[in-house]
Amino acid sequence: MTDLPDTNLVMLTLVKPEGQLEVSLERRPMPQPKPHEVLVKVLAAPINPSDLGLLFGGADMTTAQASTRDGLPVLTADVPPAGMRAMSGRVGEAMAIGNEGCGLVVKVGDSPEAQALLGKTVALLGGEMYAEYRCLPVQMVMPLPDGTDPADGASCFVNPLTSLAFTETMRMENHSAIVHTAAASNLGQMLVKICAKDGIPLVNIVRSDAQVEILKAIGAKYIVNSSTDDFMERLVDAIVETGATLGFDATGGGKLAGQVLTAMEAAAVKRMTSYSRYGSDTFKQVYIYGALDLSPTTFSARSFGLTWALGGFLLTPFMAKAGMEVVGRMRKRVVDELTTTFKSHYSHEISLAEALDIDTAQAYNAKRTGEKYLLKPHG
Repeated sequence: MTDLPDTNLVMLTLVKPEGQLEVSLERRPMPQPKPHEVLVKVLAAPINPSDLGLLFGGADMTTAQASTRDGLPVLTADVPPAGMRAMSGRVGEAMAIGNEGCGLVVKVGDSPEAQALLGKTVALLGGEMYAEYRCLPVQMVMPLPDGTDPADGASCFVNPLTSLAFTETMRMENHSAIVHTAAASNLGQMLVKICAKDGIPLVNIVRSDAQVEILKAIGAKYIVNSSTDDFMERLVDAIVETGATLGFDATGGGKLAGQVLTAMEAAAVKRMTSYSRYGSDTFKQVYIYGALDLSPTTFSARSFGLTWALGGFLLTPFMAKAGMEVVGRMRKRVVDELTTTFKSHYSHEISLAEALDIDTAQAYNAKRTGEKYLLKPHG
């Protein structure tokens, strides 16, 4: 494990002042672990929607062009004015990409904690995973059982911990059931399995009959198709039956978050014994945690009373708030159920260079249900 190259191939994303995005590969000096750090050979890293937000941001990928620099691929695309405003804080800064991954510890620092990880397969969290090697503090890696497939270990953090965080939030905020949008995603399927195992009523919102069938096949009970004419009626019925007052919305833009609040209010009004012009006193909370729809978040009619809240949800602040005991329990469950509840399925495996092919980049940037890409930096 001492025969390491002198350089490390890293993927970078850069927004230029002239309104252009550049995604490139660059060879950098091999990082050396400090006492409490480990150097990991990255074997697999998923491309999640949260990664795409940094990777391509507000660029218009229909304008993408390919070139090379120093024998390595470069992808460029125009960034419209709205995208430049949204990304103004990162203009001129080349940023490494990739929230999570899995790999083999090949070099360690002097501390006992680091030494104990040498030769171990570990899951990684901490950004900059789209690279051949990643140097991290021991607290940012999670040892996995011997023989773990890197493809299984690659998605140990973002989707599994986020789906568990939804149920933990439900308990912490005294709700009893959940509504989830874009529910046929990898994360959504994990949430279905968690809720089934834990006895939590879950209302799944999808946008096609094919997605309905995906969730039926894994045992989902309440599935509502947002593309049907009777969507709102069916959504209200499901919320009446489950009593859901907490929602998590992956779309972000458009009217879906408002529709969920409206349906929750309609369900609550059905339970009222007397009329109130202020609506029900049932508190309804929807968190936006994704941006599959980049349009503005809109309420066509604010018909959900006055006892409601719409907020944002991000895993890292949740973990800081929940504390080490809760997070430790969540991480243990992920490892224990890695190949069952939290197994991710990938439709494509690509190299770092292939990720900068125009057609491939446009395909994984489309975020189609059933298509999930796994980066394998070493081929």
